[in-house]
Amino acid sequence: MPNAIETRLADLGLALPAAPAPAANYVPWVISGNQIFVSGQVSQANGAFLTGKLGADLSTEQGAEAAKSCALSLLAQARAALDGDLGRLTRVVKLTGFVNCTADFTDQPKVINGASDLMVAVLGDAGRHARSAVGAPSLPLGVAVEIEAIFEFA
Repeated sequence: MPNAIETRLADLGLALPAAPAPAANYVPWVISGNQIFVSGQVSQANGAFLTGKLGADLSTEQGAEAAKSCALSLLAQARAALDGDLGRLTRVVKLTGFVNCTADFTDQPKVINGASDLMVAVLGDAGRHARSAVGAPSLPLGVAVEIEAIFEFA
């Protein structure tokens, strides 16, 4: 039986991808106490990386969609960490977002809102979180956005 989070995702017309495998020497997530620390998830859709630089190649809206894809991967990693039981997830504690952008691009918060808005849409008040939105001159594989998360679970 689907839990409330999975039901809400379906209501929004969204599905979680398979939890992406790490691309280097790290683990995708670590559990400490009742928190899950999820490694940075990069923007991707339909099996391809979403690449480009905000302020040059991509609009803020396209960046927000890239951030939304990161949020789906973060939730997929949380589901994997919880042995497939996303119903145990109780709160999004913090998101840290990195935006591949030009030096004069200043809308990093609007880009990362793509992930923040998704978390709130899916988890309600439990999706509200602390956050950082940082510009970077480049990101791995040329992706547009990378986001890491801390979740709480029961």
